[in-house]
Amino acid sequence: MLRHAIAPSRRFTKASHDVVRHPRLSSDAKILLLYVQGLPEDTPCRPLSELARKLGIKGRAYQKTKEQLVAHGYVHEWRTQGGRGRWITEQLVANTPLTDEQAEHLRGAPATTSPPSTQIPTVGEPATRTVGGCKPVEDHSDKTTPHPPSEARPTTDPEPEPTPRPADSHQLACAERVLLSLRHTRRELHLGVREARALAVEAVKWLERGLSESDLRRALLAERPEDGVRSAFGFLRYRLIQKLPADPAPDPAPPPLPQLPSPAPLVVCSSPGEEHVFRPLGEETECAPCRQAAACATFYGAPAPEPDGIPWRERFAKIGVTQSSPGGE
Repeated sequence: MLRHAIAPSRRFTKASHDVVRHPRLSSDAKILLLYVQGLPEDTPCRPLSELARKLGIKGRAYQKTKEQLVAHGYVHEWRTQGGRGRWITEQLVANTPLTDEQAEHLRGAPATTSPPSTQIPTVGEPATRTVGGCKPVEDHSDKTTPHPPSEARPTTDPEPEPTPRPADSHQLACAERVLLSLRHTRRELHLGVREARALAVEAVKWLERGLSESDLRRALLAERPEDGVRSAFGFLRYRLIQKLPADPAPDPAPPPLPQLPSPAPLVVCSSPGEEHVFRPLGEETECAPCRQAAACATFYGAPAPEPDGIPWRERFAKIGVTQSSPGGE
């Protein structure tokens, strides 16, 4: 490969190799990031979409470019509502990937030049000038409107998102997989990895109420809005919260088992003979076999027949003794 390069003496931008050689950023994303990085310090604040239009990046191409920059930590946004009801988008563009905490720190700090920090990555080299940090009004539809985009209406004091429990890690992974698979059916519902991970907390509530992954996917894809979806994250978050099914009623408790009467205590049979005990049903003092033997002796003058409960060995033994006796011949 032949290469001929002349380093410019002025009007140049220092680009990080991490940006130029990033394997997951498209060429539009890299060009837009380098263009914003090379803006002079006295340039008025402009929305990122307006800067992208100067480079010919418009419409869906701009949306995909911004999604990539947001997913990899190069662009951070905060949407707030002004006093007159207008929605204001505050953007922070950095040439170094930042976490949400680091972006919040730079958002609140003044945009002044200071020595590099070992904890917070610097924005730009060698100085730490914050690229962005203003509050422009970003209009995706080329129309000025005081109404919010097609997403959930934020409240003045949003509740903090619940921290997922370790026991829900499997369901969180399933919910995140469902959210990322929506783009294969409807391209306008394309989510980044961070966006899907944030929405998985709300999607897990559907799975905890007995719905399967297929049911969750069908619910999120049903009833397509007539005017389309301008924000996949806001649209899905609104649907996950507003369309959450009711918690199934718990199974009724089984009826209690009936209380059985306690058995009567054992008493000693009062009939003559070998002492034995039995459990009376009423106030009787003799067991049933003894009463039967006494009744037979009274009415028939003969002993009671042998009960059926005698084992067969004893029966054969008695029969053998009777046959072998002299009177039996």
